Amino acid sequence: MNPKLHEQHAKFRLQQKREKWYVVISQLILLITFFFLWEIASRFNWIDPLIFSSPSNVWGLFIEMTVNGTLYTHMGVTLLETILGFLIGTIGGILMAAFLWWFPFLSRVLDPYIVALNATPKVALGPMLIVIFGANMTSVIAMGVLISIIVTTLVIYGAFNETDKNLIKVVDTFGASTLQKFYYVILPASYPSMVSALKVNVGLAWVGVIVGEYLVSNEGLGYMIIYGFQVFNFNMVMLSLVLVVILATLMYQVVAILEKFLMRKRR
Repeated sequence: MNPKLHEQHAKFRLQQKREKWYVVISQLILLITFFFLWEIASRFNWIDPLIFSSPSNVWGLFIEMTVNGTLYTHMGVTLLETILGFLIGTIGGILMAAFLWWFPFLSRVLDPYIVALNATPKVALGPMLIVIFGANMTSVIAMGVLISIIVTTLVIYGAFNETDKNLIKVVDTFGASTLQKFYYVILPASYPSMVSALKVNVGLAWVGVIVGEYLVSNEGLGYMIIYGFQVFNFNMVMLSLVLVVILATLMYQVVAILEKFLMRKRR
């Protein structure tokens, strides 16, 4: 490689690393500033400390619940429900999309019903899920699945149909079967949409599980939120909200790592 080009490339990589660190540092500064202003506003009664709590009070409750072990139980229950809802909703949505792609006639028949179900407020179906599955963890997981599976189906099915027709014609000329077309052309071409669906499903699964815990659970972060409101323990409410944000962000980062892996495999 030309020494001058090599030097320019090295400078470019160094600049990229610096910009990445600038972004990370700026994000940390914003986060610290938020908690600092929250604490100051609570201490000087700029906001109602009873309702909005404060970082120091939330931290104190976090330590207390960590020491007595109850926090691990609530976090574990919610994480299990969310991960199961996320996986079932995502895998089920991909399988449904593949089924609809495989049978075009059936997809045209079911299209208005899928659209109508997608437009239906899923939270309104919560009581029906309780009647079907009972007031237990299964109902909570079902809520997470219900919220995410229809969106996944629509997104992935749309991606399957938007695959480059020229690629399909090329494999058709070689006599490829429907299964071969799906595996070697449709599926790889849809990786970006699948990853996008995964990212969306992280948030949808959390919404479904938290709402489900509002309705039926006596464990989990959603239960902590609703119980905290009922007994006016807003430290518990804020702690639960902070933990939901942290855990959802961590799940999103895992999906981002998976995205890099899939994109590398696609190349």
